[in-house]
Amino acid sequence: MSCHCQSSLDLGTPASQSSQRVSFTLDGQTLTAAAGTTIIRAAAEAGIKIPKLCATEQLNSFGSCRLCLVQVEGRRGYPASCTTPVEAGMKIITQSPKLAEIRKGVMELYISDHPLDCLTCTANGNCELQDMAGVVGLREVRYGMAGENHFDAEHAEPKDESNPYFTFEPSKCIVCSRCVRACEEVQGTFALTIGGRGFASKVVAGANENFLGSECVSCGACVQACPTATLSENTLIQLGQAERSVTTTCAYCGVGCSFKAEVKGQQVVRMLPDKNGGANAGHACVKGRFAWGYATHPDRVTQPMIRKSIHDAWQEVSWEEAVTYAASEFKRIQAQYGRKSVGGITSSRCSNEETYLVQKLVRTAFGNNNVDTCARVCHSPTGYGLKQTLGESAGTQDFESVLHADVIIVMGANPTEGHPVFGSLLKRRLREGAKLIVIDPREIELVRTPHIEASYHLALKPGTNVAMINALAQVIVTEGLWDQAFVRTRCEQPAFAQWQEFILRPENSPEAVAEITGVPAEAIRGAARLYANAPNGAIYYGLGVTEHSQGSTTVMGIANLAMLTGNIGRAGVGVNPLRGQNNVQGSCDMGSFPHELPGYRHVSIDAVRNEFAAYWQTELDPEPGYRIPNMMNAAVAGSFKGMYIQGEDIAQSDPNTQHIQAALENLECLVIQDIFFNETAKYAHVFLPGASFLEKDGTFTNAERRISRIRKVMEPLGGKADWEGTILLSNALGVPMNYQHPSEIMAEIAALTPSFKGVSYEKLDQFGSLQWPCNDEHPEGYKIMHTETFTRGLGNFILTEYVPTTEKITQRFPLILTTGRILSQYNVGAQTRRTKNVVWHAEDKLEIHLQDAEDRGINDGDWVLISSRAGETRMRVEISNRVQPGVVYTTFHFPESGANVVTTDNSDWATNCPEYKVTAVQVARCEELPVWQQEFAQMEVEQQALLP
Repeated sequence: MSCHCQSSLDLGTPASQSSQRVSFTLDGQTLTAAAGTTIIRAAAEAGIKIPKLCATEQLNSFGSCRLCLVQVEGRRGYPASCTTPVEAGMKIITQSPKLAEIRKGVMELYISDHPLDCLTCTANGNCELQDMAGVVGLREVRYGMAGENHFDAEHAEPKDESNPYFTFEPSKCIVCSRCVRACEEVQGTFALTIGGRGFASKVVAGANENFLGSECVSCGACVQACPTATLSENTLIQLGQAERSVTTTCAYCGVGCSFKAEVKGQQVVRMLPDKNGGANAGHACVKGRFAWGYATHPDRVTQPMIRKSIHDAWQEVSWEEAVTYAASEFKRIQAQYGRKSVGGITSSRCSNEETYLVQKLVRTAFGNNNVDTCARVCHSPTGYGLKQTLGESAGTQDFESVLHADVIIVMGANPTEGHPVFGSLLKRRLREGAKLIVIDPREIELVRTPHIEASYHLALKPGTNVAMINALAQVIVTEGLWDQAFVRTRCEQPAFAQWQEFILRPENSPEAVAEITGVPAEAIRGAARLYANAPNGAIYYGLGVTEHSQGSTTVMGIANLAMLTGNIGRAGVGVNPLRGQNNVQGSCDMGSFPHELPGYRHVSIDAVRNEFAAYWQTELDPEPGYRIPNMMNAAVAGSFKGMYIQGEDIAQSDPNTQHIQAALENLECLVIQDIFFNETAKYAHVFLPGASFLEKDGTFTNAERRISRIRKVMEPLGGKADWEGTILLSNALGVPMNYQHPSEIMAEIAALTPSFKGVSYEKLDQFGSLQWPCNDEHPEGYKIMHTETFTRGLGNFILTEYVPTTEKITQRFPLILTTGRILSQYNVGAQTRRTKNVVWHAEDKLEIHLQDAEDRGINDGDWVLISSRAGETRMRVEISNRVQPGVVYTTFHFPESGANVVTTDNSDWATNCPEYKVTAVQVARCEELPVWQQEFAQMEVEQQALLP
């Protein structure tokens, strides 16, 4: 894929992007290049380097530094090569005595107003200003008194060290504007500007604030763009330049950004976004770029531990002792309570290979299908809904596809906070003129942000997604806006005819749905027309779609809408789930659901099950196993007694926390494998140290089905990678696993999973990444799926009847609570809470509309009690106009906040995905901690005392 941060840049349009070519001469060589290519790019393609400072591949042409000047025969002056395109017959000279004189003079002016600490500068050896001074042959500076540099150290502006991750040293700034342009063009935040004029020009953050107090989102684009040490990572200042780099993949959200981990010995110096990264093309966010310090945090558990009772003190033991004890307990439990009394949970934070081994262990060593994953509580409706309609449990496009979209629907997602690198790409397309429709109860940033305003914000009531999708579809059908040719040739006709009859029912009209959703009928009609009339219409959705009692129904409704308008199978369209965690897609692909083997094939199908049984040399259970809610209910009932959980914290992440805690307390053997002692570990009997993404090899699969390598940067602090721990446990249970490297596990995955048939570490190293399905016909995989036909053959329209949630507002619980994420924190916060990201978000707060606050006598910053049918918790309140009256909102990153203490165990009808987004609550001022928070604080103290 081409660099998505690139347009017709200073380095020009790549030759592959234009069919028309022009011939010209460059330093006497006759060359050709695509029409529109700038001279500097044409030179670079010919292996000729032209000095530059303000130019960079990721930014638009600017032409301010005057270092890249060239001569063009027949033209007056010296044009900047970064802004001048090549033309047919043009004769260009890049090196001459006059050019050398001009360049040296320009560089001399830069250096004359620069501090004299080049040899001790933190960027020494990695500074473009130093490099260019050498290129132009500058050895001395003539300007200033007595030929000295005239930098005024006494009156230089002080360093800005407010940001926890980087330092801004204005004295070293050459005002090249690269940081400003990176903030605008790459990130799209517009937090930086150039203030002043002439020699007084300077970079300004916000309204002349420090970086921390400005709109800066700490993505690091400005730091990466800076050609000097003006903007420097604090780790680089403290540790110096790295000795080596290792290309790996971020372990935060589902974007799957590629990074070069720069290392000195066993210590990471910085994470540099990889410009060749298929998902991020050199961009990053505050988490991936800077928040990696958790990997070496003092809280890391690095020694295996065991205890017989959750009230006993932990004992540190060897790996062999820990897995032997765990295996003996699992065997005892199954002998006493039966084969199905134990199970496992895989992790969406672990690698494909590790997830594959955990589900294999459950199916072979435990002998049942009691395996599930955290995708159960986030995107299981995506897998179900897309499988039923399109035939494949994954999104249809690559991220770059959004650059071709004309109208974009963002439904139940907040890309700039939850998937920020993709959010920046989306904002770029919107600034270029694409139209935006936001369907969300809350006003997300995209609704109104610099240079962007949504055409429609359909602020529907939580729980009414299906009604809204049906109304949009009815408008498109009744007004004849649907793609009849696409539906006729690509979709099942009987199913469509039945669906069409259903969608035309009066209850699906915009007027009827306006009563349900609270969104005016005309707004619904306008949004439907905008999407249907677009040459390319794309839909992106998130947990605000899936985490509902009708999550699967909404996903199917979205797929119906895309098929109805023919928005499937090409760039700029599609159905695009924004996956939450780094390997949610991969954990599902690897067979983590109790009814499916790897590749989404049902365990009840004899041919499929027999293929795995033959390869694994054991019989497999044909009956689907327990989902996570089933495991918890059976544990409370006393029939489920043992669990192996790798990398998940269900005591914090799952709904109705008190029910989860009761289930965990009833287990007789809970084995936790994680990097930190989390909330679930408080109920554990065996703790196996986990390994961070920096400590192991493997692969992650992101939201666009992109399989990317993670590579070991340092040795595992706990002695073993997660996959090695699973192997030890399986061997102790009597089922041999003899893999020597994750590449061998991937080879087995490829042998058993059709969509991964063409995947290997060798091919990943060759291509950088692959997007499944990857097979003989498409050895590099598919960027866009369903181009000629759907995976299932013909597209399947499914009836999507709106069924109101059973979670009703009442006089006792008159508000609806919905939940989401914030940019600086991630999921349950286990990683980000142990970084400097807490500077931006140190606690979960409850957002409430001013009207609801005034009705309750609540002021901004007050402590409030949030009560629901499931429980109650206390949080600090934030009065906000982003939520509508009747709706309150919070995040769930801090365990002491207890957001999931109040969420109920209502769930999606098809997948049991919890209905996190609709909880009826009451909010009232409160000073005292509720009982559970008092108990939480006491248990925290007690459990810490039991640790070695």
